[in-house]
Amino acid sequence: MGHTGQKPAPTRTGLLMLGALGVVYGDIGTSPIYAFREALHAASGDGAALRMEVLGVLSLIVWALTLIVTIKYVVFVLRADNEGEGGTLSLMALARSAYPRASKLILVIGICGASLFFGDAIITPAISVLSAVEGLKVATPAFDPYVVPITLVILAVLFAVQRFGTGKVANVFGPITLVWFLALGVAGLSHIADDPTVFFAVNPYYAIAFLAGEPNVAFVTIGAVFLAVTGAEALYVDLGHFGRRPIVLAWIAIVFPCLLLNYFGQGAFVLAHQGTPQNPFFEMLPEWGVLPMVGLATAATVIASQAVISGAYSLTRQAVQLGLLPRFEIQHTSEMQSGQVYMPRVNFLLAIGVMLLVVGFGASSDLASAYGISVTGEMLVTTILLFIVMRHRWKWKLAGAIALITVFAVIDTGFFLANAAKIADGGWVSIGVAFMMCLIMWTWIRGSRHLFEKTRKNEIPLDFLAGNLAKKPPDLVPGTAVFLTGDPQSAPTALMHSLKHYKVLHEQNVILSVVTAQQPTVPESDRATLVPINDLFMRVTLTFGYMEQPNVPKAMALCRKQGWKFDIMTTSFFLSRRSLKAAANSGMPLWQDRLFIGLASTASDATEYFQIPTGRVVEIGTQVAI
Repeated sequence: MGHTGQKPAPTRTGLLMLGALGVVYGDIGTSPIYAFREALHAASGDGAALRMEVLGVLSLIVWALTLIVTIKYVVFVLRADNEGEGGTLSLMALARSAYPRASKLILVIGICGASLFFGDAIITPAISVLSAVEGLKVATPAFDPYVVPITLVILAVLFAVQRFGTGKVANVFGPITLVWFLALGVAGLSHIADDPTVFFAVNPYYAIAFLAGEPNVAFVTIGAVFLAVTGAEALYVDLGHFGRRPIVLAWIAIVFPCLLLNYFGQGAFVLAHQGTPQNPFFEMLPEWGVLPMVGLATAATVIASQAVISGAYSLTRQAVQLGLLPRFEIQHTSEMQSGQVYMPRVNFLLAIGVMLLVVGFGASSDLASAYGISVTGEMLVTTILLFIVMRHRWKWKLAGAIALITVFAVIDTGFFLANAAKIADGGWVSIGVAFMMCLIMWTWIRGSRHLFEKTRKNEIPLDFLAGNLAKKPPDLVPGTAVFLTGDPQSAPTALMHSLKHYKVLHEQNVILSVVTAQQPTVPESDRATLVPINDLFMRVTLTFGYMEQPNVPKAMALCRKQGWKFDIMTTSFFLSRRSLKAAANSGMPLWQDRLFIGLASTASDATEYFQIPTGRVVEIGTQVAI
């Protein structure tokens, strides 16, 4: 998911569709391995599935794919792009700029959505790869004890190759996923003749009759049916990489038809065998086809996992830029695509989380319970934010917006509640991960605000200091000093310490602040603003989009057009490195103080993050009690 960034060059739509198959549809494309199986087990208990149960489950899957993916995402959500970018935080930024009055509330909703995505990012690789490797047991039960070890090896390799970059890993993905979808379609088509009455499931009557007939069973079944649409969020998250048209065409021409054929094939196979098959996806294959399909399924599930892992990098990067998380080390893996990034720490934490899940749960059926909550929650967040965008950006009439959003919200809420019933069975994992991420983001925002207010109290207004120094300047030394600060109105701590200890001032002093816009990219013409204060001082503000990596020297070179003769060789960058101490009266509980200090200590170096040459940096340490 989500190696968003620069728009791709106008290549043929066909190539972009092929790329979208691998990256966007990997997750939803692997659902047939376990979705129908789990829903049928939920509907029939341990006995053989009845005809009405098979048709009811199939009907629910068909209509879930139609209403959620085709209508909600393809028709509406994909239109809510933020300058071509998609995903929870892009939608949040769009909603905040469209309706500033509720900015704080929208931020909270966005943080919840982003946190739920991290829960999804840990569970998807675990359940996908595990369910594919379990196909080996269908080939021969002797493989049973080796399923978990084989899964762990595959996952270890997957996380190890991340550092080579998504682009290199993804070149192979499109063609493999195309073969996978065609294999899904053919496998299903070859069994529809077993019982052609399976097509009756297109009639929503069967879904409604099933829900009304056995409400208790139906409620549990809905949670399993939802597995068929997990991965729908990927359509939106990867919008920036492929564009709307290739994603929509790939869905209509290839993905949707092949998924339907496979589900109908599984249904017909189960009906023809009196409802007894335990793992219809693999059992309906001819004997010679099981092992090749297990191999192909494993490749497809690795691809699905890759999509979510890249999405976690992309989302973390956006969160850092929007000030929701501390700075992380970001490595660029492509000279062409600015969005293709690798984050060593995020990769390590995901790998540990995924491996623990595989060892802890041991079977994909057990993991299925943990899966749905984070994804349904994220879909609900998308629906709420979409309503704000429809109403305040697209200027829809209130009645029309409410009517459409109510339909989506009822479906999302139904799925969410059905999945929430599985909290004790494993749902606590995704809830736990999401809660932890929420807590971290909330602590970071709150702590940063407290720190800002605390340092501001102790600082002198910059204009006052600049006026005094202009009247009675200390000794001046040649060159330019650039002071990085988050508060351009106050004199930076590094400047005050420099004056106090060195008793000198540079001929030119720049108070530099770096800000993040509520849009993915910022044109170069809007990158730098320059405001002279007097002969000695000026303020420079550099603005970057939340999908961009800040490069300070490159951005400052743009100031030459505005008359500042910037030369990196005569410039020194002054950064204040704060060492934080917990204070008794900080306004935050002590545990939150400690968490914030812990987070701040893990933040990657500002010099690296802003891409400033290390030889030009002077760091001045200060202690702050928070």
